[in-house]
Amino acid sequence: MTTLLPTGFEALAPFADRWAIDGSIARAARRGDADPADRAAFFAAAAPLLDAALTHLDRSPIDALPPAEQRLMDMMLTLAHVSLTEEILGDQEPAHARQRHHMRITRSPAGA
Repeated sequence: MTTLLPTGFEALAPFADRWAIDGSIARAARRGDADPADRAAFFAAAAPLLDAALTHLDRSPIDALPPAEQRLMDMMLTLAHVSLTEEILGDQEPAHARQRHHMRITRSPAGA
């Protein structure tokens, strides 16, 4: 049986399908395409768990995370993208999203 997320992070399970995203290009695209209420709900659920998640993830080698931990890592990396909108841009996100559509990320130093 595959565990969706590590113990202690069950509150994020309803968001895993949508926000556990592999690759910075896909994360940026999801941020821009997401409904504001959906994005805010994910941020409200995930941000309070960030410190605990990073502490948990530090227990495993970054290049050999078990599936549940990899899913949690992908969610926390997506949280970094979403936090730009929720903490900094606010109601300016739609204008920035339009600009991002003209300047697509095609590669990243993290390997996508």
